[in-house]
Amino acid sequence: MNNIKVLILDVDGTLTDGKIYMGENGEAFKAFNCHDAVALRKMPSLGIETIIITGRKSKIVENRAREMNISKVYQNISNKKEKLEEILEEKKLTFDNVAYIGDDENDYEAMINCSFKACPNDATNLIKNICDYISPNKCNEAAVREILDAKFIKKERGL
Repeated sequence: MNNIKVLILDVDGTLTDGKIYMGENGEAFKAFNCHDAVALRKMPSLGIETIIITGRKSKIVENRAREMNISKVYQNISNKKEKLEEILEEKKLTFDNVAYIGDDENDYEAMINCSFKACPNDATNLIKNICDYISPNKCNEAAVREILDAKFIKKERGL
């Protein structure tokens, strides 16, 4: 894992429970797990930049990303692989430098070539079949925290 420089995260179904709560006036609500944020805030100290690439657009995601120490947020992205390639070109990195946590088919093309691929336990089978690590936790049950602890944070501490 020493070659990982960037962690890419999906949002819905990875950092959230995958549900979109809608109020009667069209306002949207998302539920995030606070334990994920604790681990995400540690990533820069491990030399890993965290970036969100999501297919939806929401001010909620921007606000939560800021709280979780996530450096960049790309929203309303229909082709996540293309966006990831742009990021890698800009940073002069390759897929060997990327860890990706996703959950559904819109993550597949972006994830498939990444050095480390992980997902929550309730991700689609398409994603589970390509992952190096499947969290025992479901989305929004601190799956991201569990993945980061197991594969990055505890290893850094020698645990």
